[in-house]
Amino acid sequence: MAVIDQQILDRHGLTQEEYERILETLGREPSLTELGIFSVMWSEHCSYKSSRVHLKTLPTTGRRVLQGPGENAGAVDIGDGLAAVFKIESHNHPSFIEPYQGAATGVGGIIRDIFTMGARPIALLNSLRFGSLDDPNVRRTFSGVVAGIAGYGNSIGIPTVGGEIGFDESYTGNPLVNVFCLGIARKDEIITASASGVGNPVYYVGAKTGRDGIHGATMASAEFDDKSAEKRPAVQVGDPFMEKLLLEACLEVMKSDALVGIQDMGAAGLTCSTCEMGSRGGAGIEIDVAHVPQRELGMTPYEIMLSESQERMLLVAKRGREKEVERIFEKWDLHAVKIGEVTTDGRLRVKDHGLVVADIPNRALTDEAPVYRRPMAEPVYIREAQQLSLSALGAPGVPADVFLRLLGSPGIASKRWVYRQYDHMVRTNTLVFPGAGAGTVRVKGTERALALSVDGNGRFVYLDPYLGAQHAVAEAARNVACAGAQPIGATNCLNFGSPERPEIMWQFARAVEGIGAACRALDIPITGGNVSLYNETDGRAVLPTPVLGVVGLIEHSERVVKRSFRSSGDAVLLLGQGLGELGGSEYLKIVRGLVRGVPPVLDLKRERALQKLLVEGAEVGLVRSAHDCAEGGLAIALAECCFDTPYGADVNVPGVRLPEAAFSDIATFFGESASRAIVSAEPEHAGELLAKASAAGVPASIIGTVGGDRVRIAVDGRCLVDTSLSDAERVWSTTIEEYFESKRAIR
Repeated sequence: MAVIDQQILDRHGLTQEEYERILETLGREPSLTELGIFSVMWSEHCSYKSSRVHLKTLPTTGRRVLQGPGENAGAVDIGDGLAAVFKIESHNHPSFIEPYQGAATGVGGIIRDIFTMGARPIALLNSLRFGSLDDPNVRRTFSGVVAGIAGYGNSIGIPTVGGEIGFDESYTGNPLVNVFCLGIARKDEIITASASGVGNPVYYVGAKTGRDGIHGATMASAEFDDKSAEKRPAVQVGDPFMEKLLLEACLEVMKSDALVGIQDMGAAGLTCSTCEMGSRGGAGIEIDVAHVPQRELGMTPYEIMLSESQERMLLVAKRGREKEVERIFEKWDLHAVKIGEVTTDGRLRVKDHGLVVADIPNRALTDEAPVYRRPMAEPVYIREAQQLSLSALGAPGVPADVFLRLLGSPGIASKRWVYRQYDHMVRTNTLVFPGAGAGTVRVKGTERALALSVDGNGRFVYLDPYLGAQHAVAEAARNVACAGAQPIGATNCLNFGSPERPEIMWQFARAVEGIGAACRALDIPITGGNVSLYNETDGRAVLPTPVLGVVGLIEHSERVVKRSFRSSGDAVLLLGQGLGELGGSEYLKIVRGLVRGVPPVLDLKRERALQKLLVEGAEVGLVRSAHDCAEGGLAIALAECCFDTPYGADVNVPGVRLPEAAFSDIATFFGESASRAIVSAEPEHAGELLAKASAAGVPASIIGTVGGDRVRIAVDGRCLVDTSLSDAERVWSTTIEEYFESKRAIR
């Protein structure tokens, strides 16, 4: 037996205190295989040991919730006996080390989480963050991640229907790759990941096991440094064609009534799936790794248990139904090998050719894993960063020039270069294409549709974690409401730095509090999600970036609303009120190079009223188009309503009045006040929509008309932006692709 010293513990990401707890649990020295098992199951990535106490405060129940946190994915009732099953996951660390495979296997993993629940995946989204595209290394990472997402999703035949991308220097050495998947299942046929029934056979199905991905979970629980490239072997390699076969075979076996439970071998591989299934079912699992299909020679039990090779599942079948299960997988040309059985002792017992190499109580690896209440302290930067003196900035800039500069900034510019690489039409469910609004898919066999959105603003959270996280919930929900969908459930992916730093833990805790408050106010339960910590390089953390994925229900799919104006002559209305808030704005970041101020105020009652108005207005046909005012403010939102159409717009908006009077026009155009949307309506219906807004307590006014071939925006009658639609759209639509054509990005 290997001598376990501090060097070995460090390599496994275990503290001395945790090792002493292992000794107490086992009553003896662990084998190296057992140490490896504890290391991955007690990692942040698997155990949530620093975040669990905070996550428990989130609202997770509701009248539509069928499955909350704790399973492979959450599920909500969408009517007609159907459930929407969805989740978001991160693959940040692998995507930095090996962009293509890191992103591709992130897609594969979230797809498996969905079909493991008995749901057929029908839509993908992604939320991505990178450093500046001026950096050739960032461009290489960016193009590799996009290619990996496209390569996997397109090959398996699941459309990528939307997403969001942001850029900030803090993500240069630690990109964020968050992937969301949604599937549809019969609500009475949802499958759980639990093992039960003594003597029931335990099957390994799917691809063979290799050495790729060993200690992937541990890698995802550590920050980066100048030796990060050496971790490349910890990045998994994906095969979407194998996954397609696995998806179909698993869904078929789920229909057979021969299945007890099933789980994806994701993070921590065979280790996680065995002990978690046993723990959930109150049972034990005994396996012999000699029976595990292997694609490399000489693999040790340690390597087999910790490998994160992709496209693999663990399932428990009913005793006596083995041949039936094996026939189904054989039909799909897949391995289905019995590697063990369910026991009654509640332990994970691992053998190698009959010799026990690991024997651990399941609960010690799962529910009884360490839980920490980390020290917290308000960051020293925050008070100073919240101070914003506009008068100290000098001249505010000419609104027309700022308008074009913001349209051409990568964070606001069209992401067409990205989403044209994605197949968004496969399966023929897509109703709203990427870039045209919230991703929207029909629910076949019904009149309904689902609108999906992912959103987050790291600058806002950096400046005020509580308020910034509330904005993430509100904007994601507002996006689906603009499509005419009632928000019914959410999932989150919480991307932060090292929890061992009190200021990071304070950011995290405050952000979770903000998410909880916003979800309660908007009646949107959290059904699950993911926490990704240690997102930092050489001690510098990324902007704290909680990403919210919200699902909304549209009762009649023909009432789906898109962002673009539809007809010349339609009235343009502004719902909500602009207060000229520039704190944390794109204007400050792009034009001034600053992340300062306080994020916009957020009245959650007004936000809920706005969303209700948008949904009701769409349902009765009053709202013809809708687009929320977010990054870049009103002027950018208005331009985006014109893009991808032949129609310009001529509007006149009331100006805000700031103490720094020179900035009033800039704040009117580019302030990012919350709870606002630009909608269009037929002229004869505009009055009715205004009346509904008044009754709902939502400020609303007609600000102009759709038509012409120019974008004209006036403030109190003074025309400050007057540009041709074609020129504005050219700036907006070509920015990102020009980085790759003119800079010759390394692929």
